[in-house]
Amino acid sequence: MVSLAGVVLGRVYAGPLLTRLVVGAAVGSVLVSVAARRLPSWLVAPLSMAALAGYGALAMRLAAREAGLTGDLAGLTLEAARNGIPRLLTAMIPVEAVPDTVLVPLVAAWLAGLAGAEVAVRAGRVLAGYLPPAVFYAGVLYVVGPNADPAVGPTLVFAAVAAVGLALPGGTASGPVGPDPADRVAGVPGVGAAMRIRLALANTAGVVAVVVLAALLGPLVAARITERPVDPRRYVQPPQVETLDENPLIRISGWALNPEQKLLDVRTGLAGPAPAAAPGTSDGPIGPDGPAPDGGTPGGSRPGGSAPVRIRLAVLSDYDGVTWRVGATYRNAGRVLPPVAPVADRRVDTVRQEITVDGLSGRLLPAVATPQEVDGARVAYDPGTGTLIHPEGLRPGLRYTVTSAREHQDGNLLPSANVPAGPQVARVLQVPDGVPDALRRLAGQLAADNGAPYARAAAIEQFLAEHYRLVADAPSGHAYPNLNFFLFGPRNGGGQRGTSEQFAAAFAVLGRLTGLPTRVVVGFSPPAGDGPVRAADAYAWPEVLFEDLGWVAFDPLPQPRTEPRPVEEDFRPEPEETPPPEAPAPTVDPTPSATPVAAAPARPAGTPLPLLVAGATGLLFLVVALLLATVVLLRRRQRRRRLTGGGPADRVAGAWREVTDALRLAGRPAPGHLSASEVAAWAQETAPDGELAGPVGRQQPARAGGPATPVGEQSAPAGGLAAPVGELAGLVNTAAFAPGRTTDEQARRAAVLAVAYVSALRATRPWWRRLWWSVRPGPLRWPR
Repeated sequence: MVSLAGVVLGRVYAGPLLTRLVVGAAVGSVLVSVAARRLPSWLVAPLSMAALAGYGALAMRLAAREAGLTGDLAGLTLEAARNGIPRLLTAMIPVEAVPDTVLVPLVAAWLAGLAGAEVAVRAGRVLAGYLPPAVFYAGVLYVVGPNADPAVGPTLVFAAVAAVGLALPGGTASGPVGPDPADRVAGVPGVGAAMRIRLALANTAGVVAVVVLAALLGPLVAARITERPVDPRRYVQPPQVETLDENPLIRISGWALNPEQKLLDVRTGLAGPAPAAAPGTSDGPIGPDGPAPDGGTPGGSRPGGSAPVRIRLAVLSDYDGVTWRVGATYRNAGRVLPPVAPVADRRVDTVRQEITVDGLSGRLLPAVATPQEVDGARVAYDPGTGTLIHPEGLRPGLRYTVTSAREHQDGNLLPSANVPAGPQVARVLQVPDGVPDALRRLAGQLAADNGAPYARAAAIEQFLAEHYRLVADAPSGHAYPNLNFFLFGPRNGGGQRGTSEQFAAAFAVLGRLTGLPTRVVVGFSPPAGDGPVRAADAYAWPEVLFEDLGWVAFDPLPQPRTEPRPVEEDFRPEPEETPPPEAPAPTVDPTPSATPVAAAPARPAGTPLPLLVAGATGLLFLVVALLLATVVLLRRRQRRRRLTGGGPADRVAGAWREVTDALRLAGRPAPGHLSASEVAAWAQETAPDGELAGPVGRQQPARAGGPATPVGEQSAPAGGLAAPVGELAGLVNTAAFAPGRTTDEQARRAAVLAVAYVSALRATRPWWRRLWWSVRPGPLRWPR
């Protein structure tokens, strides 16, 4: 019965190792109990645990060897004991038989066999002995849940084995169970008959109870046969990622500014044809000239030239109008990932990659789409997007091997292909509120003359490639305001230029506005396919989902060394409608009035006029002075509330508002579309290090029980403020993107940086500007 539970559980495991190990645990635990049935009962448990330790060590060694894991066996066993249950419940189906996922079923099977054998063999209670295996079997069914077909066959065999066990005789007088109780008292006059009557009554009551329970529970159980069982994995938190891993698109600009940074070393090779892959994992880009039959990029418009493979880092499907996010649900996976469903007439190559991490950080694991097997690193996988992560985080020197199934679509089918619709693709069709009118009009114009889905996608791709410039120093950002500035901003003011981040995000948003299911992919394209992968090889590209073809990549980047045409040649935003000016009122010529003009009344005698003027002037100065003093007090109260009131995140945000208000007071307000890091760069340009040499240093934490140092009174070595303002921007990003992670020490540090920067910036202004700075009421009413 315990072995049957192993058979059921083995259906969600990759390979037969788990089933064999559970069967071995079942046989071993029962044999130990049967062999020790004549020993004192208190010796059985220690003997069985010693046998379990030896068998468990053998099972851990077999599982580690099967999974290709190296390391100390004791360490692997300890890690499996500590994290076995959560990793089993968060593992990807099929589960790989590794020490983490083998130890818990193995121990449970041994304990069920030990308890059942002891109760059934030593105590002679066969029906009670069925309880541990039955509980183990029910637990296995619950863990398997909806991840496998109904276990009808093993369950019927389980019930048949239980019935046979009850039907077999219990043994002899010299055996462990002994003769029937009625036979033991048969020689006592008058007792044998009474015993038989009691046994008959007890058996009758038992049969009646079983029949009643079957009648009551049978219909309830039968009604739930067709229902989908509950998956216990839904109650377990899967592995989580940080902000940079949830939106790696924001890393494109940083990589573009450090093009020589080495991120990876890659060795790739074709291992022959692979089973056909399902839609959703295309790696073949489509260029303005049409689909590439070999998965290459037509025209070589991709930066870095044509490459035989394209390495994906993450697939971003969710957009809220501010950021693109992966939105994945990662499950711990073994070496073998879930197989993809075959698709007819699809050529698929097996690509093997040997990747060594160098300067790449985070948890996202690069791989060619679609990964099928990973060796050398523990991974978690999201089958919906094909994104891999390394839960422990990447480190220099990490080496792993990925075997992927790379697809090749038939480009001749694209012009007539449709795009799917309905709830199953609503996620990649969603357009958040707040779309700028110019962006919506541009999408309408591009879709007006292109009815077919592929024609619309090609029109968007061509428009972006012909009218915009690819630069490395463009600021990061892909929110609606950033995209609106990228598409329609003045060319001499920083508009119409961007990195692949803006090109891919703009394509995806315009595509969704025209009814195309789109997503953004971040990855790498090494020029030679093999060798070092540098930051210059990182870029983003959009993909469109077509029926029967899957996800098809597009390349909206401009051709190298081409001059973009002005956007105004092909698209001019409609001017805002203004009401026509009202006709001016006719001028009436003055005419003499017959009414005599009354003479001004004579000023009564009394207070002299100079004295009245002096008194009014003094009163006016007094009122102005009171108003200015009130503004100064309110400004100080506002600063104190910002820097000392609320939680740490609120105080960091208040310190940042002090900096942005100071920029406005200095006559250099930061544009609204800039991120925090870009505002820090703007602040550096407003007051370079040469002008600002103020005391900014790291605040010493308050000692236990001691008073906190007042804000603005810390002293530190003199130096420029460019780096501190950048540090303050980092604290702002932490408070915004990692809620609850900001500490009091960071909040105090933010206050020091803000006060020092504002004071130093104010000191660079002329005296009259410094005076107006202190009494200007603007910061009290400026919107936040």
